[in-house]
Amino acid sequence: MGKRRGGSELTRGLSKRQRKHLRQFGEQHPVCDRVSGRPEATQICELSDNSDKSSAESDSETEVEQVSVYHKLLATLKASPESESEEEEDESESEEAEESEAELDREGSQEPKEAVGGEEEQNDVQEQEEEVTAKDPTEQALGQEQADGVETSCDPNHGAIEEFTDVKHEAEFSLETNFMEEESGDCDADKRESNSSQAFSEDPFKQHMDKELEEKEVEKISTLSKTSSQSKWPRLGQLTFSSTLEKHTTLKPDKEFNVKQLYLHKPLESTWPKVNKHFLSASKPSDSSFTPLQRELFCIMNTYRDLFYPERNALTNGEEIRHAYCLHALNHILKANAQVLSNNAKKRDQKPGTDSDDYRDQGLTRPKVLMIVPFRECALRIVHIFISLLEVSEKRKIDVSNKKRFKGEFGSDPDEKPPNLKRPEDYEAVFAGNIDDHFRIGVAILQKSMRLYAPFYSSDIIISSPLGMRTIIGTEGEKKRDFDFLSSIEMLIIDQADIYLMQNWEHVLHLMKHINLLPLDSHGVDFSRVRMPNLHNWSKYYRQTLLFSALQDPQINSIFNKHCFNYMGQVAVRNVPLSGSISRVVVQLPHVFRRIEAESLTSVIDTRFQFFVDKVLPEYRDAIMSHTLIYVPSYFDYVRLRNYFKKEELNFTHICEYTKKAGICRARRSFLKGEKQFLLLTERFHFYKRYTIKGIRNLIFYELPTYSHFYSELCNMMKATDSGVDATWTCTVLYSKYDAQKLAAVVGIDRTAQMLQSKKSVHLFVTGENE
Repeated sequence: MGKRRGGSELTRGLSKRQRKHLRQFGEQHPVCDRVSGRPEATQICELSDNSDKSSAESDSETEVEQVSVYHKLLATLKASPESESEEEEDESESEEAEESEAELDREGSQEPKEAVGGEEEQNDVQEQEEEVTAKDPTEQALGQEQADGVETSCDPNHGAIEEFTDVKHEAEFSLETNFMEEESGDCDADKRESNSSQAFSEDPFKQHMDKELEEKEVEKISTLSKTSSQSKWPRLGQLTFSSTLEKHTTLKPDKEFNVKQLYLHKPLESTWPKVNKHFLSASKPSDSSFTPLQRELFCIMNTYRDLFYPERNALTNGEEIRHAYCLHALNHILKANAQVLSNNAKKRDQKPGTDSDDYRDQGLTRPKVLMIVPFRECALRIVHIFISLLEVSEKRKIDVSNKKRFKGEFGSDPDEKPPNLKRPEDYEAVFAGNIDDHFRIGVAILQKSMRLYAPFYSSDIIISSPLGMRTIIGTEGEKKRDFDFLSSIEMLIIDQADIYLMQNWEHVLHLMKHINLLPLDSHGVDFSRVRMPNLHNWSKYYRQTLLFSALQDPQINSIFNKHCFNYMGQVAVRNVPLSGSISRVVVQLPHVFRRIEAESLTSVIDTRFQFFVDKVLPEYRDAIMSHTLIYVPSYFDYVRLRNYFKKEELNFTHICEYTKKAGICRARRSFLKGEKQFLLLTERFHFYKRYTIKGIRNLIFYELPTYSHFYSELCNMMKATDSGVDATWTCTVLYSKYDAQKLAAVVGIDRTAQMLQSKKSVHLFVTGENE
């Protein structure tokens, strides 16, 4: 605020014309310049030897330059909204910003506010990048030369942002300059393990990281298909084990196991039971410090197999799963760093001139774990879990650098949310806390202390959103882009993958294409300490991928099947839904499912549109079939339908994720009163807003919803308007054979098999109290 006041004082005496001329030409108009009565002090300038050079050359060679007064004045004019010549534009932009903020209404939508053709997602990236660069301190630590090279903002406040670099902790958290003796507890642990070579060799971490693949095995993994086997576990249910190499021993769940049998690093053995105790049932005391779900998940994680768990629920088991993978990730980091520090001490004590390959314990870059989460609140909870797991007791608190800044940027104010908003419980659980989806932060863990906002090349763990990764990875042709820090990722954790389908799935695909590639620069690595698989560019065959989602979707399955190459194999939970969400529809309603015959997956889009226009829409054109809501999951299908409706001059209104609040209110009101016959509604709008649409009498699902509970939720909206004409309610659903997973989630697996194999293309279900 001080800068803005200073700028207003400098421009207070200028007229509108003077300010305009100053903004355009960098100086006041000579006719309008006012001469001060007080003479200025004479400045004596000494010319340098090369004074004959141009001013541009001398400016480029000068390290520190004194800013002139008129430059200061010009900067304040550009930054200050007090320029009257652009007053109308500034007011209109501020009004749009206020409308956009009001549109969000603290409900979690992080989408752009206007749709411009097919570039709305790109605009979303650019707008959020500019906003976060100007005010997000996460970028501050990442702006160092050895960090990720993200573009800096031209904002006048950026100088303060650029100053925030965690340089003072660089030596303390450096793996190259620290030794095991400095960590007393870890030194004892290392001695215990060295005394017991058998226990050391049985450690899953050592077994996985020390195995050296042969070229024949790598060729098999990349070319041959995987062999799979089925197994049923008590809590996880039906599991599919798949591997390309020779069949591993069958993995069975341990009914009970001791924490000491898990090869946890020393501090975690004592802290995990305390951290996890609030998840354990008090009515059923058990010796295990894991819940049944955590026990089976960690049993798979600890073998370093890839894992896909599609039954994550933010209301029930979300935090259990978060604690389990945080324990596994932290255990991996502590073991890896302890190994490096131990070898540092051994190498320091060895005789000069003796070289050995026994000290290959690192990757080409330091980051080992990458955690992809959708919102800042998730990153906040993960860091809190890490801190709790590292604190042995209340008296022995760990030192967390930049903790206050982290809480301020990743935390949320509980008073920000309006108290009158009523949303479903699952919505409240997903969109709790700070729901900004553009962030990334490096975390370094060493010496019983934690360093937040560490530069990426000095970090052990990177926590980021897909958008945060996309803006730093960049695209081909950009000058400032960096993805070398992803070259040696040993563990990739993608949590809440279903939410990325609502944000931008392209960001996830872009990340997967740039992970575990050979770096373009050495970044000061000691190649004598680098593992041979990393030098052979085989890092992706050692990377463990943990994928958690609330649903099974072909795009999520594709990530697991096409971008995961772990030589240890994969484990996927494949439970089929016996009863779908249609069983939760409480209104008496006939559901007509109409099958679309498509030759290929690429032709489904056009086939569905023609089927809707030719077969479905004519039945609803009659004025009797008013109050028809058309639910469209894909935004591109929505644009296509909207354009067709305009061309045909149909009486309709539309709401999408880019519609402003005023437009939403008008559309809902006109649809409720019957002024508009049709209402086009996108799935992403429903995901981010969850408004109750009143006045629905006819419901058309242009495509099955991504979330199965959206189906019953929309059907039950019909009872929101007590009009007494429930006998005329209808529901029509379009589906194809490529929608098998979505269809099973709505009607159940048995009905899905019948509907896809039947010769009939129309199926009818009736729900309601009198069923």
